[in-house]
Order: sequence, then structure tokens, then C-alpha cells
Amino acid sequence: MDGGKKIWVPHPHDGFKLGRILDIGVDTITVEPFDAPGSAISAPYNRVFPAEEYDNKDVEDNCALMYLNEATLLNNIKVRYTKNLIYSYVANILIAVNPYFEVPELYSSQTIKKYVGKSLGTVPPHVFAIADKAYRDMKALKTSQSIIVSGESGAGKTESTKYILKYLTESWGSHAGPIEERIVESNPLMEAFGNAKTVRNNNSSRFGKFVEIHFNQKHIVDGGFVSHYLLEKSRICVQGPDERNYHIFYRMCAGAPEEMRKHLRLLPPDQFHYLNRGCTQYFCTTATDRQLNQNRKSKEYLQKGSLHDPQLDDVTDFKVTDHAMSQMGMNENEKMAIYTVVAGVLHLGNIAFEENTEDMKGGCKVHASSEQSLAAASLLLGTDKDEMRDALTSRVMQAVRGGVKGTVIKVPLKIYEAQSARDALAKTIYGKLFDYIVNRVNQALPFKSSASYIGVLDIAGFEYFQVNSFEQFCINYCNEKLQQFFNERILKEEQLLYNKEGLNVKRIDYIDNSDCIELIENKSYGIFDILDEENKLPRPTPDHFTAEVHDKNKNHYRLSVPRKSKLKSHRDVRDDEGFLIRHFAGAVCYHTVQFLEKNNDALHASLEIVVQESKNSLIRQVFDDPTSKKMASGKLTFISVGNKFRTQLKTLMDKLKSTGTNFVRCIKPNSKMVDHLFEGAQILSQLQCAGMHSVLDLMQQGYPSRTQFADLYNMYKRYLPAELARLDPRLFCKALFKALGLNENDFKFGLTKVFFRPGKFAEFDQIMKSDPENLAILIKKVKRWLICSRWRKAQWCALSVIKLKNKILYRRAMLIKIQKTVKMWVCVRKYRPRFKGIQKIKTLRSQLTMMGQIVSQLKKDKSSSEKQVQAVAQSIEKVIQQIKTTRVTRQEIDKAYSGLVANINQTLNDLQKKLKQQKNKEEEERLRKIQEEMERERKKKEEEERKRREEEEQRKLRMEMEARKKKEEEERKRREEEEQRKLRMEMEARRKKEEEERKRQEEADRKAALELQAQLEKEAAANAERQQQLEQERLDRELALRLAEEDQSQVEELQRSESQKSIGAAAAEDDKKYDLAKWKYAELRDTINTSCDVDLLEACREEFHRRLKVYHAWKSKNKKRNVQEKQLNNVKNAQTDERAPKAVMENSQNAPPIPPRTNVPNSEEWAQRYFRIPFVRPSDQHRDEAQRKKGWWLAHFDGKWISRQMELHPDKQPVLLLAGVDDMQMCELHLDETGLTRKRGAEILEHEFNADWRKNGGDSYLNSNRTRVTSKYLRKILGIDK
Repeated sequence: MDGGKKIWVPHPHDGFKLGRILDIGVDTITVEPFDAPGSAISAPYNRVFPAEEYDNKDVEDNCALMYLNEATLLNNIKVRYTKNLIYSYVANILIAVNPYFEVPELYSSQTIKKYVGKSLGTVPPHVFAIADKAYRDMKALKTSQSIIVSGESGAGKTESTKYILKYLTESWGSHAGPIEERIVESNPLMEAFGNAKTVRNNNSSRFGKFVEIHFNQKHIVDGGFVSHYLLEKSRICVQGPDERNYHIFYRMCAGAPEEMRKHLRLLPPDQFHYLNRGCTQYFCTTATDRQLNQNRKSKEYLQKGSLHDPQLDDVTDFKVTDHAMSQMGMNENEKMAIYTVVAGVLHLGNIAFEENTEDMKGGCKVHASSEQSLAAASLLLGTDKDEMRDALTSRVMQAVRGGVKGTVIKVPLKIYEAQSARDALAKTIYGKLFDYIVNRVNQALPFKSSASYIGVLDIAGFEYFQVNSFEQFCINYCNEKLQQFFNERILKEEQLLYNKEGLNVKRIDYIDNSDCIELIENKSYGIFDILDEENKLPRPTPDHFTAEVHDKNKNHYRLSVPRKSKLKSHRDVRDDEGFLIRHFAGAVCYHTVQFLEKNNDALHASLEIVVQESKNSLIRQVFDDPTSKKMASGKLTFISVGNKFRTQLKTLMDKLKSTGTNFVRCIKPNSKMVDHLFEGAQILSQLQCAGMHSVLDLMQQGYPSRTQFADLYNMYKRYLPAELARLDPRLFCKALFKALGLNENDFKFGLTKVFFRPGKFAEFDQIMKSDPENLAILIKKVKRWLICSRWRKAQWCALSVIKLKNKILYRRAMLIKIQKTVKMWVCVRKYRPRFKGIQKIKTLRSQLTMMGQIVSQLKKDKSSSEKQVQAVAQSIEKVIQQIKTTRVTRQEIDKAYSGLVANINQTLNDLQKKLKQQKNKEEEERLRKIQEEMERERKKKEEEERKRREEEEQRKLRMEMEARKKKEEEERKRREEEEQRKLRMEMEARRKKEEEERKRQEEADRKAALELQAQLEKEAAANAERQQQLEQERLDRELALRLAEEDQSQVEELQRSESQKSIGAAAAEDDKKYDLAKWKYAELRDTINTSCDVDLLEACREEFHRRLKVYHAWKSKNKKRNVQEKQLNNVKNAQTDERAPKAVMENSQNAPPIPPRTNVPNSEEWAQRYFRIPFVRPSDQHRDEAQRKKGWWLAHFDGKWISRQMELHPDKQPVLLLAGVDDMQMCELHLDETGLTRKRGAEILEHEFNADWRKNGGDSYLNSNRTRVTSKYLRKILGIDK
């Protein structure tokens, strides 16, 4: 169908597949994939997209695609990925695909130099280009900038952040000074303590960070500052089966020197309780694996070998971490103190407990096998062994009623309570140690005077697992806030600005996630507040907390119970064990069993006293925090992790809102973390979560770059001469753009700003460069343009002709000059003497020509003379050949030349004598022939005079016959015109009668139409809400599918309920007699051709045209991007799919709804009516009236539907269309929707239509397609039907 055009259809694994249309329905399109002939895929219209003509061609900016949609975006990313081109743009947003291997020379110093000062679009897409743009924006706009690096775990956010920092420090640092080195070295240090291996990423950042690079007044790197958020402390105590703890533990076990290892009592990872429940293998290369002693390897390592990752090696990375500490200014004692605390945490985890049978209160004691671990932990952490034992197995409480000197009670702990206390101490120590390391990094990056900064945000992406706890809840809450910021900064604020500036850009709808954020952070009923309130209760329980969340948000759309999850494994979770939140990226089921524990960071008094009295100076320093001390009353200060994170996030969002923003969207190409594997469905889901489809819709008609008229004017003001300083800023900008030669369709003037189309950043940045020399050049261009524009207004025509002529002459002269110069320059030195000699001898050839002319005139002795000339020519060629092939001196050449000249002169004199004698004889013969010719001329004139008299007589006879024939023709035409006038009068009378009848019925139909319109609007609003819910359900299911692929779980099939049917499908079921919704397009057409049932025939025709309307609406929505631009640019021969004149199509949009078909026979339903109206093609409609070429659009309606259609244009071939043959190109509207019956003078007679039809070859076209015609009237004329 439709010429077999290529389209994209959704696919569960590839994202989209390329195919061709097989069938069109009211709600779905059926497509046959090219890679699976014979199969079919049905999909809704809003999930099917047209494909590019060349689907293997890639572009750097996705806004340059012919069709801007999800499918072409995904395909362009895929094509570039296969070519190892991992970067591309969507306007000014960078998409970065993780290649999972080292791309050669992609991040080298030479590459960095290529991007310094370069505008977007002038160099290939790269994370360096975004960093350079942020720097130039900071410098030009004098505003701090932020780069938000987002993406899910394993997408490459951390690596992108490192390369951004590397670019900024290498390009704008003091030639890699200590500050720049420390900024770069801070990354491996924080990665060692804050990154870990997960099932989705070998180097996953388990904390968020916002790195600020501060610049001084000269825009040179002056220092930095790191803010961190939400370290995943639960990972310290427990990990998943295929996951690891933080890298530092394994690096110390594998890479620490033997002396340090013995001092810290380090063991293989499987002998530490905090490490042996996860993966205990090291990351190693072949070389480092040989260096490892057997006593450092775990049993799992010995069985399976090492883990492999191009970025990780635990043995060498320990040295990298140690070097990074040194770069941060830490001495050996400080580094050893940090290693001691880390080792102390490991030994602390090995302390086990057992029931104390001697304790009547049911307490516990340290297991005998753990005494060595207790001693090692106490020694390394600087605490007393017995005090540590007591603090772990009991806690001290002080009676409130006893006042300041209240009774102190020692309460023994159960085994599980002691384990929780041990884990809480380990998490607190490690968390404060991480805070200390970040603080030391900030101390090593001081800045004296910060004029502005560039901040790089790297925070965990949207997370979803089979079991999601408090960490995933906080991370996803952060991503909701970042998505809201993205929506507001890119979509909402952008569209508000367009409206404010009067750009008339179509509104783009996007999913607003503010209700989800309110569910999490609102007062009283927000989940964070409910969690804090639960923590304050005397006996808080997860069940009560979960019940309160469900109770206070009963009817909230974003909140649901776990059994509503699409993943069947979550159906077993009870309502009081978790809740389900529908995030912007999909639904996530949270298990609340550890929410209360993880939200409370407080240690009980005994443990806090022990660590505060530690002999380890580092432990005392990190715990010397006034906010962590007890209150005077004796109650513990409640520390809410959720509230702390909300406060940090609010500060971060305030920073982002106060800065200019740049976005880097990192994409994970596959779940297996291998190179050159592209999983389209997974990537498509990430692009949707990143909001790229909404950005594409906006960029299709938006203007991503802009600047104030006044700002642009002020930049140039001091360079303006007096005559230009008086210009209005808006006029100056116009002159500037004209001087630069920018296309008027690439920018648009608002009320206060100038806006640029996508992909025009190079021109924009060229203007915004604040280089004085460049500005002065631009000012000269502006001044010259103003002068030239006034001159062009006065003498444009003459100047154009002169310029054209001069350009042609100049180019022609320059072309000859270039050719001559190049050729001569090559040969002049080597061949000059011989070339001059040959050139001099070749001049003698002109004498040969003269001799040849003389010989050709001779009639006697011609052969002998020719032999003489040939002998001379041979002698010349012989000398030339001798010069070319042998080395000849200048004297020899001159001697040969003199001999040739003497020979030629002698021969020429002999020939001239012979010719002179011959001419004397010929002159006598010529005089005799002249006399004979004069006699013949006299006789010829007499014969011509006789013929002229005969022709005059014949002309008079013809004129008499022509006058008689003309008189008869005029009489015949007069009679025909009289007959046509009577027929037109009858037709006009019928039209007036119909008009009067329609007016009488309009009042009766008006109320019904208003009621129907209100009902349709109500249904449309309900349908929009249903579509949003369907989109959310689709995202939920895709997220569940991705999770199911990892865990081999099952996902509920997406069922389409009756309430989810579109309005078009509901309308198709109005006719209860025939259910045509499941009929194929071809079946409908065949029924129209063959059926004799009038009701079935009419029902099929209505269904047929209803599907055509839906299909053409889909095509119009997905029109080529350049078609509209060409129409606006007055480009000739712009290809469009307009099937009827613009007035007809616009009338259909404003026409009242067509009333339902009745079963009462109506003769008008089968009447044949013909129409003709003027028609201007879209390529000509914006021309001047004088240049506009009008044609005619003719239509034949068989009843209420079109049967034949013609387009007649001057200087073009006629367009003939037949129903059943060219349905896709014909008008699909009902006759009443076209408004043709109400248009005066539009209706014509049958013979007038048929005359034009036959004249333009319609009959032969009809006969050649007689078997495919669907019009009953035409089939009767052709004799097919009776």
C-alpha cells in the first residue's frame, strides 16, 4: 500500500523494525517487516512512524533528520553506534552511548585541542563540545553554567564526568598546575570509596556528586568544590549475589603492600563477613593476576578466575588511589589512618554474637570465635576492647523523669539488635570517613576569587530492581526532581518564552510529574513526612508506616499496591509490605521492611561514647560533630536521612536553576555490558525516560538558541561608529544578520529577543564570540551592508546585471590565467630552451598553411607542388622531433631554424609564380560566364510574375469560403450556448432550492450539532486522559519487561479494554448491523466492487473512507520536516501530499459532524455530481499574484464519495485519479464535508467534466484500470455491472 513506503513499527526487542504497510484500520496499521517476509505486526497509529529514504545514513544532529520521531532517532543512534560514533545531538542536548571499549584517540590531548573554541556543529559531536559550549556561555553571558550528566546505571555517566573535568582543566587551567591535577585526581579517589560493582555496572557510582570548577576573572581555573549526596551505606554490610562492596576494600586486599597487609591484618575477601555474601573476585588483568599471591585470593577467585573490565584493576588501582591521596596533600600517616579505619570496618563486620545463657534478661555476647576480630577492630579503631564489647551487646538508657542526674539503665541487646548495632556503627564510621575524604578533596582545591563556575552533576540514574529499598526510593525521587527541572527548563519555560515573544509555535504536550513529586515530599501526607513521623513513634514498624502511606493517599493515581505491578513476582508482596509508585520512567515496587532503619542515622549512646573516646585521631576527628551529640535531656537526636537528602537536593536544584544548563544524556546500549551489542528496546526506553521524544517534537518547530537584542547590541556598541550608534538594537541585529548572510528562515525575531532554528548553533556562536578583532570585522560588514542595501533599493536592476556580467568575465579570465600559470610553472625550468625552440619552429607552420592554400588553388602541376609542401612539412616535424627526443643546444636549434626558413621561402616563391599564371587564365573564363548568367536571370523574373498573378486569384476564392464557414459556426455556437444557459439556470435553481432546504434544516440541526460537539469534546478529554494512562501503563510494562529479562520473571500481558478504544473505533461500531472493524482494507475495497447489498455497500464505503481519514491524519502529523520549510520558503516543486484544494480541506475541519446514516433510501446518495474550482499548488501559493499560476481541480462524486479527480495545471502534465486505483492520493472527504455544494459556481455539468476528462486522456486511463474501479456508476458505463 501507498507505494510500499518504508515505515517503522514497534518491536519488543529491537525497539522498531523497518517494513511496509499491509493494511490500515481505524486504530492500527498492519506492517510487514522487511527482515521477516510473510509475517505481520499490528500497532497503533501513534506508535508507527515514517522512515528516512536512506535508513543507513547518519547525521550528527538528530534535528537534521527528514522525519523527527522516536524511530528515526533510535535508528540514527544505532547507525552511528555501528560506526563507533557514540555521540550525537538533539539540538543542544548531547546523547552519549557507552561503547564498553576504548575508542582510539577519542579523548586524547590532540582531540581536546580540536574542540577548543569551536562552535557546536562545526566539529563532530563530543562531550568536549558540550564542555566547551558551557565555558563559552559562561564567558560570554557572564553566568555560571551546569552540565547535568544523566542516565541509568552503566550508561557511562562517571566516565563522561571525568572527561568533562579533564577537558576543562587541560584547556583552561594553568598548564596542568597542581589545582588542575588535583581536580582530575579527585575522581579516582572518590570512585575508590564511593563506587562498586553491581549487576548492571562494574563501576557504578553509589553516591551523587556535584563538582564545581571555579574560574577567576580571567576565566582560568582557580579551584574546585565537591558536594556529595546519599552514599549507599547499606552496601557496606550486605550486597547482592553478583555484586561487590566498595572498591577500596578489594583494592586493599589485593594491592596493599605486604607490610601494610600484615599490620592491618587483611585477609582474602571471602573471610570478611561484609564481603563474602557477594562477589569475592578481583578485577585483574593477566599481568596483575600473576603478581597476586595465593593467600590473597578467595575460593571463588581460585575457581572462576578474575573479573575483567578495561577501566578496572584492583591491584594497580590501589596504587592509583594511594597516588591520588598524595595529590590531595595527604601524608603517609594520614593515608595510613584512612586505611586503618577501612580495615577496622572489615574486622568489625566479622564480630558475631550468640545468646548469653548466663544473662537472665535474655541478652547476647560476642561469639568466642570472634574474639580475634573484636580485638583487631578495637585496635584499628582505637577503642578499648571491653568497652567495644559492652557497647555492642548492650545500650545505656537514662530515665527522663530523674532529671539531669536520672538513673542510668544498662539494657542488654538481643542477637539481632547487636548485629544491627554493629552494622549501624560500621555504616556510620564509613559514611563519616567518606565525608572526611570529600572534605579533604575540597581543602586541596581552594579558590581565592571565584568569578563564576561550571558545575558537573553526576548522580545515580533511575533505578529499579526486583527488591527496591530506601536507597532506590531516594535516588528515584532525585531523578523525578531532575526530570521536572528538565521539563521546566527545556519544555515548559521554552514554550512560555515562545508565547511571550509571539513566535506562534505549536504547543507541545509532555508528561507532568509534579503530582508524583508532591506524593513524595508534600507536608502531612507526603511519604517522607509519614516516614519521619513513624520514626518518632515509641515502637515504629514498617507495616504501620506502609499502611499510613496507603491510607493517606487512597485515591492518588501515582500510588498503588504491589499486586497492581506488571511484574508477577511482586504479586506475592502484601499491601503492608510495600507500595508501588508510577514514576515518569515507569512503575517501581518498593519493599518497606528497611525504610525505618535506613532513614535513621543515629547510634545508641554506648556506641557513640566509645567512638568519641577513641584513641584513633581520625576517628575522633570525623565524630567531632556538634550535631551528632546528645541533647541535655538524654534523648538521642533523631537524624532523618530523608530530610537531610531533601535539604541537599533543594540546595542543588537552587544551584541548577540559577545557572545556565547543558544536558548530557548517557545511554546504556545493552544489559550484558559488552561492546557492539545494540538492544533497541532498552535504548528506546532510556530515550523516552530522558524526554527525548518531547524534545524532538519541540525542536521540530522550535528555536533552541536565542539572545536579547540589547545584549547583542551592547556587545558591539563600543565598536560602532557615530552613524551606526544611533541604530535601534532590533534594526542593528537585522543588519548584522544580513551582513553575515544568514538565511531568514534560520532565525526569527521576537519582541525582545532573536531566536535561531535547530542546527544553526555555528552561526549563532560566530555572532556571540566576544573577540574584539572579530567584532570589529563584523561592524565593518554591518556598515557596508547598510550602504549596499540603500544602493540596492535605488539601482538594484542595473547593479545585478553589471555584477553578473563582471562575475562571468572575471571567472573566465581567471580560469584561463590559472590554467596557463599552473602548466607553465611546471614546465618552464626544465623545458624552457627546447620549448622556446619548438615554439619558434612551430610558427613556420603558418607558412605551410599558406602554401597549402596556394596548392589547393592550383589546377596544373598540383601533385608535384603538394610533394614540395609535404617535404617542407616533414623537414619541420623532423626538426621538432629531434628537439623533443635529443638534447639540442640553442645554436643548433637556431641553425636548423634558419635552414627551414630558407627552404620555405624558396618553395613559397615557386608556388606563388605558378598561381599567378593560373589566375590570369581563370579571369578570362569568368567574364564569359557572367554574360551567360545575366541572360538566365531575366527569364526567371518573367516566370515569377506569372505565378504571382495566379496566387492572388486563389486567395480571393479562399476568403469567400472562410467567411461562409465562420457564419455557420457562429450560428451553431449560439444555439449551444442557449441550451447550456438553460441547463445552468435549472442547475442554479436546484442549488437555491437545496440551499433553502438546508437553511430550514440548519436550525433544527444546530442544537443537535452543539450537543454532539459537546459530547465529542467530552470524549476527547476522556480519551486524552486514557491515552496518558495508557502511555504510563506502556512505560510500566516496558520497565517490567527489562527487569524480567534480567531475572527470567514473567510480565502481565497488556490487555486493551473496551474503555480504551479510540473514538474512531467506537464510531465504527455504531452500525450494529455490520461489524466492519476487523475487516481488512482490501476486503472493504473488494466488497465495494462486488456487493449488491445496498446497505452493506454504503457501510463499507463509510468504513473505507473513515480509515482513509485516519491514515491521512497520521501522514499529515508525520510529514517530512523539509516540506513545510520549502512551502514557507517559496521553493518550486515542493513535494506535498495535498489531496484537495486548501479551501476544501479547511472547510472539512470546520464542518459540522455528519449525521448518522439511516436505512431510508435516498436518491441523492447515488446522484452524480461534478465540481470545478480554481486550484493553486502549495509551491505557488506564496508567490505574488502576477507570478501565481492557477490551475483547476475537478471532482466527480458518485453519491457522497468521490469517484474521479483531476488536477489541471499550466505547463504541467494533468493528474488523473480513480477511486479504487488511487485512493491514497484522492480526497477522502464526504461531499457534505467539502462544502462544494455551498460554493457558488463550483458545480458544473456532466458533459463539461467529461470533455476535460477525455481531453486529458481520462478514457484510456479508465479502460486500463477497468477491473479495479470501485464506482458503481463507472462500472455500469464500462459494462462491468448491470
